Amino acid sequence: MVLTSGCSFGPPGPDQAGSPPNLPRPSAAPTSGEDSDDREIAVTVLAKSLEVPWGVAFLPDGAGVVTERDTGRILKVGPESGADGLKVSELQRLDEVKASGDGGLLGIAVSPKYATDKTLYVYYSTVRDNRVGKLVIGGKLQPILTGIPRSPNQNGGALAFGPDGFLYVGTGDSTTGGTQASDPKSLGGKILRITTAGKPASGNPVKNSPVWSSGHRNVQGLAWDKTKKMYATENGQPRFGELNVIAKGRNYGWPRADGASTDKKYTNPLASWPTDQSSCGGVGVLESLVATACLLGKRIYLLNVTGNGTVLGNPQELLTDEFGRLRAMVAAPDGSFWVSTSNQEDAGEPNPEDDRIIRLVFSDGGAGRS
Repeated sequence: MVLTSGCSFGPPGPDQAGSPPNLPRPSAAPTSGEDSDDREIAVTVLAKSLEVPWGVAFLPDGAGVVTERDTGRILKVGPESGADGLKVSELQRLDEVKASGDGGLLGIAVSPKYATDKTLYVYYSTVRDNRVGKLVIGGKLQPILTGIPRSPNQNGGALAFGPDGFLYVGTGDSTTGGTQASDPKSLGGKILRITTAGKPASGNPVKNSPVWSSGHRNVQGLAWDKTKKMYATENGQPRFGELNVIAKGRNYGWPRADGASTDKKYTNPLASWPTDQSSCGGVGVLESLVATACLLGKRIYLLNVTGNGTVLGNPQELLTDEFGRLRAMVAAPDGSFWVSTSNQEDAGEPNPEDDRIIRLVFSDGGAGRS
């Protein structure tokens, strides 16, 4: 497997059955003089035989918590090892989830105070709406935000705590004509910013409103860099998939803008690609590297972003057509990326090992930290 733009790619050596995986360590962050085109990347399959893994977050011990969209299960991946990678165990199955289309059990976030409150937050679909809820494993799921529009497609699902400690929620427009994305009274087609009780966060653009930004088609990934700059993917637009830098109160144009627009009232994307080469889900950030995993494009895009927010050089492509549809993309605490495949859904062509969780390590001149 080869990374474009001159980068080299190779898996680590095979692990011995029954032994902990010999996972490579991330390198230190590159200096400004290093050439990203010489970046070497190692891949390890951490988990196999999952069913449409959607959201990934991390517990304080480094274990991943993973949602399965269609089964409604929350899984724990690691930190213990087994013969085939990391140990996978079911933490809880949420009966409240009603999966259909691209709705189901979607995003997951770990409380910043998990060491004391043991609380997880999830984005999930019911027969009537999409919701955000919280739970302690083994306990009852408590909805904290309801009434997010539900449809067969464009249900959003991104969920993450920001550097400010508030919970950010990416929703979908859920309409054919895009009528909700710019409607300030609708929760559809927005990025929301709420408290852990589900209330509008202080400092939002409009007092007593959870809306942080609008004009979105289908937000499925959220991440921040070390400067607290916020990135989000735009999935499901007819012409272009987008990677956006999100700013307070801005409108990102759907349905008037699909990709870049000359209308100054809309914020243009940081990067965009034809939909059949993108339709990206998750986004992760390590140092100056922003990465997004794509479903229709069946690849990862890597962007080197400068301190002033511009893209340095051309985006690079990784894993193109190697693992099929890719959805989740998150930066792990150890400085690697975790990526999920999404081949067990209707549009996929599953490999016998699908679906999988994959770990990427930049082992030479790449982002990450030891």
